[in-house]
Amino acid sequence: MRIVCLAGGIGGARFLRGLRGAVPEAEITVIGNTGDDISLFGLRVCPDLDTVMYTLGGGINEEQGWGRTDEKFTLKEELAAYGVGPGWFGLGDRDFATHIVRTQMLAAGYTLSAVTEALCDRWKPGVRLIPMTDDQVETHVVIEDDQGRRAIHFQEWWVRLRASIPALSIAAVGAEVAKPAPGVLAAIDAADVVLFPPSNPVVSIGTILAVPGIRDAIAAKTVVGVSPIIGGAPVRGMADACLTAIGVETSARAVAELYGLGLLDGWLVDEADADVRVEGIDIRSRPLLMTDDRATAEIARAALDLAVELKRAEDAE
Repeated sequence: MRIVCLAGGIGGARFLRGLRGAVPEAEITVIGNTGDDISLFGLRVCPDLDTVMYTLGGGINEEQGWGRTDEKFTLKEELAAYGVGPGWFGLGDRDFATHIVRTQMLAAGYTLSAVTEALCDRWKPGVRLIPMTDDQVETHVVIEDDQGRRAIHFQEWWVRLRASIPALSIAAVGAEVAKPAPGVLAAIDAADVVLFPPSNPVVSIGTILAVPGIRDAIAAKTVVGVSPIIGGAPVRGMADACLTAIGVETSARAVAELYGLGLLDGWLVDEADADVRVEGIDIRSRPLLMTDDRATAEIARAALDLAVELKRAEDAE
């Protein structure tokens, strides 16, 4: 079984851990979102790639879902003492090491996909992790505050402002001219099925799909997604703020329609949304809260089972 998953940060990483546990014999390729990437302290930080890598490699801070376990913040405190910021982005000492290695390799001429492979050699995540592109793509948000209307990096809006100021628009800057990283299209072409974890549909899955060539390649496959919305609210995070920014209702139905018929074949929703119907998309309901590893594995198994069922039906036609 060859599976391709598109993934953002915490929700995607935890789903992937469940999927790996549910089908340990499967060959899983993860296409990671790089729209959240940002340069801080002279270092290139890739939050979503690192969250997947740390989570599957056993180094994640389980309580917060991001960053390293057993972390200290001595370096951040020393930088703050020198008046060097930003202080709102929480990089710990262990995490800094990853970004230093990445930045040195990028400066030496290695591509982001090559750097990611090298970093994964240490963590052994049990999946093949590929960034969506080796080109620079950054998600920016347009807001209006006491400084007027301006564009800021998504991380500033999400982490510093906690999405408290409404986004007037969200754009993946550079995505329209980016190319899929080496191996991305080949992995999709070889996949038996494609899964969308319950990652943010706008700034995670949506950003990956914005890279030319990826959406068309995925549309040719059997695709099943897991809803990140339960009963009209995001499972975690502030996906509702992102959906509002693009004029989409915060509901399991609206997210399925956002992905669209022609891309999404099956959609797994929570029991709270069992009445959801979208013409042309096979919708199944089950509990979707990833409360522990067992529950998460069962969710991943249900998504995969639906994908296999739909693929067999398509192949039989």
